[in-house]
Amino acid sequence: MARIVIKEAHGPFIVKPQKASVSICMCGLSKNQPFCDGSHTKTLDEKEESLYEYDEKGERYDMSAGCDDQKECCGKCKK
Repeated sequence: MARIVIKEAHGPFIVKPQKASVSICMCGLSKNQPFCDGSHTKTLDEKEESLYEYDEKGERYDMSAGCDDQKECCGKCKK
């Protein structure tokens, strides 16, 4: 499964030692980077053979599908 993740940060986020467990985001969708906010649940039904893009609202687009598979054409899908 592949995901394109565009991150706009220009520097590191320093994580100081914690007393409790800290979950670090590995899907790239968390609004609380670098920490997990549960956004990865959106990825659980992704197909292995597809490529997805998520917009700033968290809407998912299947980039390997044609426009017929989208709610409406966003201009981002493979034609």
